[in-house]
Amino acid sequence: MLSHNAKLIETILFIENEALTIEKLAAMSNISEKECEKAINELKKAYEKEGHGIYLKTNEDETFCFSPLSELYDDLRQTYGKKVDKRLSRAALETLSIVAYSQPITRKEIDNIRGVTSDTIVRLLRDREYIKIVGRKDVQGHPCLYGTSRKFLFEFGLQSISDLPKLSDIDKMRFDKGEGEEK
Repeated sequence: MLSHNAKLIETILFIENEALTIEKLAAMSNISEKECEKAINELKKAYEKEGHGIYLKTNEDETFCFSPLSELYDDLRQTYGKKVDKRLSRAALETLSIVAYSQPITRKEIDNIRGVTSDTIVRLLRDREYIKIVGRKDVQGHPCLYGTSRKFLFEFGLQSISDLPKLSDIDKMRFDKGEGEEK
């Protein structure tokens, strides 16, 4: 049986539905960071022991979130992967792949790679939460830098960006086309 703190942290992670740091969990739960760490460890053990379809994932940036087991990706992809394909046009999928492989990337760099203006598609992908602003480029005008979101990873059945299929040399040259052309 889970402790009160573990139940509280589990509920916060479920309600927030995004990766959270220990600091953020401590602030939201009004318990110490040390107690949050204990609760996280307790949750990890409970989910591993009970054989659930999800687990408590520790991300590279030291955040925590619930994620489906990788063995379920094929089953989930049948439902959720098709939903993505149906909702996104070929141009949107192309733009999303450019962001995924080249992130962080500016809209102008996306335009340079695609050869057409991508304002509408970038806005669509942001509205659907597949990409997000991850910073600003340190050049004149400080354009937004875009990267993929956690929703993108989940709906495409990826644990992290490193799980993307590897690009061939020709594809790499195409994705590098936008570099150095920022005006």
